[in-house]
Amino acid sequence: MPPSGAVLGGCSDIVLSCENGRQYPMCPIAVSLAGDIVTATLHTGPNRPTYVRLVPMGVGYRYAGRNIWLDGLRENAILNFGKYSSVACTVTTP
Repeated sequence: MPPSGAVLGGCSDIVLSCENGRQYPMCPIAVSLAGDIVTATLHTGPNRPTYVRLVPMGVGYRYAGRNIWLDGLRENAILNFGKYSSVACTVTTP
């Protein structure tokens, strides 16, 4: 059993706390000079990191990977698992 407060995937830089009761850590790989995360891994299950990258948007942000994407504005986000499944999340930095 993981220690109290531990998150799935072993990385806790950014955590998506979602309405389905799960937490999904997002581990930055590359960060721009302005401090924006450009690429990251999103951990949706044990030993299942998904590579995601920042997609330029007019307002807000989108991180997209294979069959998964995260759309958000500030700390509010929607995590989409393909076309037909999504969950509302809050982005936190523990």
